[in-house]
Amino acid sequence: MMRKITLLAACAALALSACGSMDMFGPSDAARVAVIEAALVGPPRTDEDRARDASRMTAETLAFARVEPGDRVIDLMIGGGFFTRAFAAAVGPEGHVTAWQPDEFVAFSADYGTALAAADALPNVTGAGSAINAPDWAGGADVIFTAQNYHDLHLDAFPDGTAARVNAAAYAALKPGGYYVIVDHAAVAGADASVADTLHRIDRDQVVREVTAAGLVLDGESDALIRPADPMTASVFDPSIRGNTSQFMLRFRKPG
Repeated sequence: MMRKITLLAACAALALSACGSMDMFGPSDAARVAVIEAALVGPPRTDEDRARDASRMTAETLAFARVEPGDRVIDLMIGGGFFTRAFAAAVGPEGHVTAWQPDEFVAFSADYGTALAAADALPNVTGAGSAINAPDWAGGADVIFTAQNYHDLHLDAFPDGTAARVNAAAYAALKPGGYYVIVDHAAVAGADASVADTLHRIDRDQVVREVTAAGLVLDGESDALIRPADPMTASVFDPSIRGNTSQFMLRFRKPG
């Protein structure tokens, strides 16, 4: 970001702790986590990346995104490239990652440009950029992913309709049956979109409305990153909550 929940009805019926546990995924997903964990040990990930895996639940997040070796992934708004490197490791040499950093991010901080260049230097990653409201991605993607960034599409600095344009581009770039996965800092239910600017958060229901309006279907949800101690009323940069925000994790699917 600029500074940087139903497994449908079934998940809603489960207790909070059960829904957020590995049982939520099932045996096939537990196996997927194990495969991803093994991949994350190696390059191009750094020691600093691996030190953050416990708090970011990296392997579980990639498993929730249904990422597999050989997949084509678009990492939206890569920030410092943490998930780009994780995807690069998980999809392997037969897969490919498009690391997209909006031009406005790069203009805001040179660090974003440095991260994009570093991602582009990886053998199975292509760095890409454009105006934030005009992404142009190749089709056939298995997974499109963004973490802690979707709310940025509603910042006052960007044109009205930016989120709708990005969601439409995601729909167009996904292959039928492909997944669009969004992880973000949760705002209190019913919060106005203005909290994107003030708190760097967004209401989970707003994201669902916007993405389903683009033609995608809510396919799964995880509360693995929900943190009950977060009141969801403070900025994500507030020292009292930074690094421990409550985050929703949503998976949408392109029909077909």
